[in-house]
Amino acid sequence: MLDERIWTVFKNYWQQTLTYWSVFFSFGMCIAFLGPTISDLRCQTGSTLQQITWVFFTQQFFLLFGSSLGGLCKKTIGFSLSALFTCTLIISFVFAIIPLCDNVVLLSIAMAIAGNAMGMIDTIANLQLVKLFQKDSAIFLQALHFFIGLGALISPLVADPFLDEDSCAVGVNSTTNSSSSYSFSDLGDLQSNLTRPGSLSHNISEYSLHTEGVLKTRVSFAFWIMALINLPVPVAVLMLMYRERTVVCSTHGPHLFDRDSHSSISPGGHDGQGHGVGFECCNLNKLRNRPITFFIIHTLGGAILFITDGIIGTYAAFVYTYAVSPPLMMGHKTAGCLDSVFWACITVGRLVFIYLSYRYPAARLLIISLVGVVLVQVLLLIFYTSSVFLFIGTCVLGLFISSVFPSMLAFTEDILDYKGCATTVLVTSASTGEMLLQVIAGSVINTQGSYSFMLCGTISSCIGLSLFLLLLYVHNIHRKQHTGLSTNTEMTEKPKSEGASF
Repeated sequence: MLDERIWTVFKNYWQQTLTYWSVFFSFGMCIAFLGPTISDLRCQTGSTLQQITWVFFTQQFFLLFGSSLGGLCKKTIGFSLSALFTCTLIISFVFAIIPLCDNVVLLSIAMAIAGNAMGMIDTIANLQLVKLFQKDSAIFLQALHFFIGLGALISPLVADPFLDEDSCAVGVNSTTNSSSSYSFSDLGDLQSNLTRPGSLSHNISEYSLHTEGVLKTRVSFAFWIMALINLPVPVAVLMLMYRERTVVCSTHGPHLFDRDSHSSISPGGHDGQGHGVGFECCNLNKLRNRPITFFIIHTLGGAILFITDGIIGTYAAFVYTYAVSPPLMMGHKTAGCLDSVFWACITVGRLVFIYLSYRYPAARLLIISLVGVVLVQVLLLIFYTSSVFLFIGTCVLGLFISSVFPSMLAFTEDILDYKGCATTVLVTSASTGEMLLQVIAGSVINTQGSYSFMLCGTISSCIGLSLFLLLLYVHNIHRKQHTGLSTNTEMTEKPKSEGASF
């Protein structure tokens, strides 16, 4: 039975699975801490609003670079585990040195290093789980992405007690204090505009952060705590490396990458042909013989995740600005809860879809998720004056969109027989969409007003659903071509075998 097979495979590879999940917990912690701490970091670095925005761009750009780099690297297990160990150790190191970055250039360099490590983690962990479980990978990918949400919830909770609500400058005269101190609500406005690239052009002068005198911030303790919380993750990867005999000093028993190269059966219990170190489907000689549908499937899968991950990034970035703008005019603290609610529902949704992935195929989950996203966006557009419905819609949108990435990854690799080719394309496309759509949406919101925020989301979700329907059509053509090719191959091989018997 299916549940017995999945449980058996998990018991055989529980250490690898838990290690990859913990690695994505590091990824989630690193991706979510910048938002709540950015005001303290600006105070720490004494930077302007324009300067600090480069930190966001640097992290996203190098995350995209790391995603591509992770796909280009060798696919041996030994190299992958070494890369994961290095990347998770780098994340702890970056957490530890951020309090020492006293200017925005050093902070940007630190975030560039962290972003590159995050991108490599994103690609390699997804690749290895797909290789490990293949036809059964959907449920384990859902769990993998649940841990991103869990890490994204933990880091703001760790940082919150150490965030300053008063002026970070002390030791200045009373005249300066009275004119330069800022309130917590001002920080909310500053942080909102700081994370909205499209809204910076005409709002920079509205938020002046005075840092004359001795700077005082306690956020350093938050980063050091996060560095300690993250340390068990590289330790877990190192233990897995030792167990799989990929550590240089480990000489007992065969190496895992040697077993991968010579074994005819893959870890998931399926035929291992084509799943070796070289990833045959990515071989240039092999690509020349691929049908056009092979490339269209890659393109459509990447485009869908470009859209849906872009929606996640855009919604998380702009929902606060939308809520505090006319006609809603929410209070700053109330609006500030929307982003946390959105990420919490994404985390809960991924937890729920772990079970649903076990019961239903990825294609069915994707059509339900994408249709749900479209309906929620349309309703948010219709009831744009309702603050209550904005909270309800944020919750439902997070639940529906939460499973799109892992389900799309499992579905696309299933179409392509789990050779690992699609993973790099999909991860890189998702990272690109998350970076670029925020900039595009921000520009539209600046020129057309806050109402266009929901309009952009609705149009994007409709495009995503249309692309998935097109992917289903191309999948049907690809399957017929593959079936016809297999039939022709059998017919040509049969006379040869009969002739050999004589």
